[in-house]
Amino acid sequence: MLRIYNTLSRKKEEFRPVAPPHVRFYNCGPTVYDYFHIGNARNFILADLIRRYLRYRGYAVKFVQNITDIDDKIIRRANEEGRSPADVAAQYTQAFFHHIAALGIEPADVIPRATDHIPQMIAFIQRLIENGMAYEAGGDVFFRVGRFEGYGKLSRKKIEDLREGERVEVDPRKENPLDFVLWKAAKPNEPKWDSPWGPGRPGWHIECSVMAMTHLGETIDIHSGGSDLVFPHHENEIAQSEAATGKPFARYWIHNAFLNIGGEKMSKSLGNFVTIDQVLGHYPPMVVRYFFLSAHYRKPMDYGPESLEESRRALAKLVSGIETIEKVLALTSPEGENNATPATADDATALEAVRSRFCEFMDDDFNTPRALSVLFDTMSQLHEKRKRFDHPKDGARVRAYARACVALLRELGAVLGLDLRAKGLGGADMPVEPLLRVLADTLSQMQTSGAQDLADFLAERIARFGFTYSAATGWQSERPLPANALDQLMDILIAVRNRARQEKKFAAADGIRAALGTLGIVLEDYRAGTLWRKE
Repeated sequence: MLRIYNTLSRKKEEFRPVAPPHVRFYNCGPTVYDYFHIGNARNFILADLIRRYLRYRGYAVKFVQNITDIDDKIIRRANEEGRSPADVAAQYTQAFFHHIAALGIEPADVIPRATDHIPQMIAFIQRLIENGMAYEAGGDVFFRVGRFEGYGKLSRKKIEDLREGERVEVDPRKENPLDFVLWKAAKPNEPKWDSPWGPGRPGWHIECSVMAMTHLGETIDIHSGGSDLVFPHHENEIAQSEAATGKPFARYWIHNAFLNIGGEKMSKSLGNFVTIDQVLGHYPPMVVRYFFLSAHYRKPMDYGPESLEESRRALAKLVSGIETIEKVLALTSPEGENNATPATADDATALEAVRSRFCEFMDDDFNTPRALSVLFDTMSQLHEKRKRFDHPKDGARVRAYARACVALLRELGAVLGLDLRAKGLGGADMPVEPLLRVLADTLSQMQTSGAQDLADFLAERIARFGFTYSAATGWQSERPLPANALDQLMDILIAVRNRARQEKKFAAADGIRAALGTLGIVLEDYRAGTLWRKE
C-alpha cells in the first residue's frame, strides 16, 4: 500500500487516485530565463522518480510539467541582453530538455507552455470575475483572497498573521493588500496580449492552474514542486482553482526540501546558487541523480564537493559490484549458458522477497535511501555466492539465480532512474604506467632469481603485445597503446602467474599478486580461470 506525505494534511496518507489505475500528475516546471540550478534538479528528479515508481506499480500515469515562458525574470534578462523574451525562453527551454535528459529524467507526457494557453487563462479569469472572486483595477485583475474561505490551508498561514506582515506601501488599487494579481496590464516594451481588460499578460500563479486543468481536469491526483513554492505560489493556485470550480484542486501535494549551500538555502535570489551546467561539468549525471536519491526527499541536503564525491564512490561500488558478478558468470559459465530464470522455487521466492522489500520502502513515501540499501544488501549477498558459481554440483543453479538477481538489480535501479553500468561514472581509468612498472619489476625479479624460463615466457608475451623492455632503455614500443591496453597487460600478468603456479614457483606467483595488490587490483581464482577486479 503506497502512502504519501501530503503537505495539505501534514501526514502520510494512503494513495487513492480519483480514477484508478489512472493518475493525473502535475509538476511545476522551469521558468526559462537561465539554466536551472542544482536545487531545482531535486524537484525534477523527484517528479521523475514518482512517475517511474507509480508506473512500476501498475498505474497509468499522465504526467504534465509546464514551461513558464513569459515572466518578469525572462523580460528582465531579455532587456539586459538586448533581445526578445521569446529568444531567451527558447534558448533556456532547449537547455532544460538537454540537461534533464542527461540526468535520466524522461520528458513529461505533456509539456505545456504558458504562452500557448493565453486564451484559456483569459477565460478562467473571466470566470472568477463573474462569480465575484476577482476584480479589475486599472487594467490589472486581482483575486479576492478574503472571499476564499480556505486561504492558507496548504501553508498553514493565517490571514490575520499575513496582514500583520504587510508592507507599508501597498498598491492602492487593491481591495485587500493580500489580493494577488491574475492579469497584468501591459508596460512599455513588454510582450502583451489583448484581453477584456486591455492589453497585458497573465500573472505567474494563474498559469499553472490553467495548464494543469486544461490537460488533467479540474481535480488532479498529485501536484508537486519545491518547498519554496508552498507559499504563495501553490497556496494561490489552490485559491483561484477551487474558487472557480468549487472542487478540490489536487488531492496530494508533494514538496521536496531545500538544498543548502554554506548553511543557507540555495536560491538565485540569494546569489548562492550553482547552475546545472556547472555541476555537470564536474560530475557525471548519474552521480548527481544518486546524490539526491541518497537522502529522503523531505530531508534538507547540503551541496558540496565532498557529498558529490561520496555519491560517486557509493554508485561506483554498486556498479562495479554488479559488473564483477557478470565477469565471474562469464568466466564460469559453459558456452551457450544464458539462463536467467531461477532454477528452484526457493530462489524465486528469495528474488521476490528482494522486490517486495524494495517496494515496501518505496511505498513508504518514496523512501529512496532505504530502497538503495536493498540494492546494496542484495549485491553483497550475491557476492557471498560467487565462489560457488563453478561448483561441480550446484554451480548451474547458483549461476541461474545470479543472472536473475543481476537482472532484478538493474530493473530496480531503472525504477530509481539509475543506469547501473560503468559508463558515465566519470572516474578516471587506471593508468597503464603502474602496470608497466609491475611488469618490469616482475621480469627483473625472475631474471635475478633464476626463473629464466618464466622470464622468457613473460618477455615473449610482452613482445607479442608490441613492447620490448631492458633495464638500460626501459620500455620501447613500436606502436601506440591500444584502447584496451589495461586489459591486455592484465592478461599477460595473469598468464605469467598461472604459468608460475603450474611450475610450482609459488614465490613468483605470490609476488605478482602482491604487486597488483599495491595498485588495488584483486585476483580471484576459479576452476575456469582467474578474474581481476579493481577494489
